[in-house]
Amino acid sequence: MRVGLEEPAVALLDEDAPRTAPSIWTRSYVRLLLAGDLACAMIACEIVIGTRLALGAYIPVSEALLGTVLVLMWPGAMALGGAYRKRVHGEGTEEFRAVFEGGVGMTAAVAIGAYATQTMLARSFVLAMLPLAMVLTLVFRFRMRKRLHRRRMEGEYMRRVVAVGHRGSVLDLIMQFRTQPYHGMQVVAACLPPGGAGEQRDIGGVPALGDFGDVAAVVGKVSADAVAVLACPELDGAALRRLAWSLETGGIDLFVAPALLDVAGPRTSIRPVAGMPLLHVEHPEFRGARRVVKDLFDRVSALAALLLLALPLLVIALVIRATSEGPALFRQTRVGVNGREFQLFKFRTMVKDAERMKADLAGSNEFDGVLFKMRNDPRITRIGFFLRRYSLDELPQLLNVLRGEMSLVGPRPPLPEEVAQYGADVRRRLVVKPGMTGLWQVSGRSDLTWEESVRLDLRYVENWSLVLDLQILWKTWSAVARGEGAY
Repeated sequence: MRVGLEEPAVALLDEDAPRTAPSIWTRSYVRLLLAGDLACAMIACEIVIGTRLALGAYIPVSEALLGTVLVLMWPGAMALGGAYRKRVHGEGTEEFRAVFEGGVGMTAAVAIGAYATQTMLARSFVLAMLPLAMVLTLVFRFRMRKRLHRRRMEGEYMRRVVAVGHRGSVLDLIMQFRTQPYHGMQVVAACLPPGGAGEQRDIGGVPALGDFGDVAAVVGKVSADAVAVLACPELDGAALRRLAWSLETGGIDLFVAPALLDVAGPRTSIRPVAGMPLLHVEHPEFRGARRVVKDLFDRVSALAALLLLALPLLVIALVIRATSEGPALFRQTRVGVNGREFQLFKFRTMVKDAERMKADLAGSNEFDGVLFKMRNDPRITRIGFFLRRYSLDELPQLLNVLRGEMSLVGPRPPLPEEVAQYGADVRRRLVVKPGMTGLWQVSGRSDLTWEESVRLDLRYVENWSLVLDLQILWKTWSAVARGEGAY
């Protein structure tokens, strides 16, 4: 009896497979990270030694040598934590986690090693230098991440990707990578199902150079360094395994997109069952202790912000009343969690009869979908332009958060007429409270299309957590300061 694959596949290395990945920048970038990490450890060592000398402490030669050894060991600790893997470059949380794990691991190793060998170590190195080195390294990595994102926005430091899948899925991937270049992915070629490449040789400006059997050859032809396989029934487990074998010699990365989109992070895990890797997806938690903690965090933060901003809010209200006719506050009916309507508070940024003028301006709508937006809306007052640019008009929504009608972070609060046009999928946005800010706010605001804003809202609903809320709140400051997409 013969035991093996139904279709014989050669597991030996393919001599014709693509060789080295062409992303030369990754090696120079890693060298820059290594030099920066080493410098951070050196600065931390000098700060600790300098502080002790300033306090009049005596620094023996053995401790100075220990500091030098720890400095030289620091990049090794970062490497063990995975901080130099190219897949974490520019990825934020994962890169910071790798730095943290490397720093904590080295601190623990030094402390345990000193205890096991009964070696007398200066506590300042273990309790001060290593944590300080970790903080400096995190700051350095944050600055490098921002620099990498800026370079990628200019088209540099990109990974060349061959997309494999059906035409519609490939086009969606191309558009997403183009609108979010900071991810560092650029689709340079596509491989379609057998017979699909001949229908149209171009997909959104990207050439279709072959079918599923030509992936390795196409990778070598366009000098790609990654392959993205999108969900399609033609590529089963055996086909993906053979594809991985054909790419492993050249170090070409293989990414496989699951059929279930916009579900990531803690909700997914791989569980091997009967030799098969199964993707386990947990349901989002809309009730329970985590929701109570989120509500408590929202209300306490809103109350603190209202007390802190009481005087600026009063000044803004007085300026609005003094510069245009009408009340300072604008009330509007919006739809909240589970379709319940509530009165949303905002500072008035338009003339008194703005709602009645909306029908006359319907033909000037610059937003696709169900929203109404104009870059130069004639109804907006002079002070209103300023308030909208920096989102100061939304500060009264803290009252809605305090009343439990809104959250600090969530989907955009829609109008009833917008909800009336929602399809079944879009109504998923209403299972959580709307937010003052959200993924739509930090990803482009009014510059987003209707489909993009809906996709971001649904992604938040599927993956919400208090940590994600804190990340969005942190990013909101820079998004508001830039004033991009605000009108």
